[in-house]
Amino acid sequence: MTTTTAAPTLAELDGTYVLDASHSQLGFVARHAMVTKVRGTFNGVEGTATIVGGNPSASSLSVTIDATTVDTRSEGRDGHLRSGDFFDVETYPSITFVSTGFAIAGDVVTVTGDLTIKDQTHPVSIPLEFQGQATDPWGQSRIGFEGSTTVNRKDWGLNWNAALEAGGVLVSEKVVLEFEISAIKQA
Repeated sequence: MTTTTAAPTLAELDGTYVLDASHSQLGFVARHAMVTKVRGTFNGVEGTATIVGGNPSASSLSVTIDATTVDTRSEGRDGHLRSGDFFDVETYPSITFVSTGFAIAGDVVTVTGDLTIKDQTHPVSIPLEFQGQATDPWGQSRIGFEGSTTVNRKDWGLNWNAALEAGGVLVSEKVVLEFEISAIKQA
């Protein structure tokens, strides 16, 4: 008789997981010139989560982003984003997120935490949909999540802008943060 083990639900997950940066993406989308969207990512990301699915309040998450790795596929724009007009990476090389709470509803975990950019910290809630668990060919247990949330960049002192001749501004205040996460369970 062959037995199979069902994949765990979100509420059944337990353990410490490390973000697999090479299979994850933390990005953002901002409206440009009021007519199109510009997408960017951060290529230097580290994170660790302790998940206690049966007791979400005992869970924790900590993420550090190397702000110098911002990548919008335009070296000129990336340089501007690294400058004092935006991230000021010479003074503030890291962006951090530290969880303060978790709530599970079905296949969605809403992670609330403190997002710090340029030494300014504000709470952010991120609904993340559990994509499942799998064992890869190397025997590593992986989990995946996807989600997004919208923030106002000015809350973190990212104020630079330019007025457009026809009205409006060059860069929207509203920025969508997007997350595609793969994490590996630690032994």
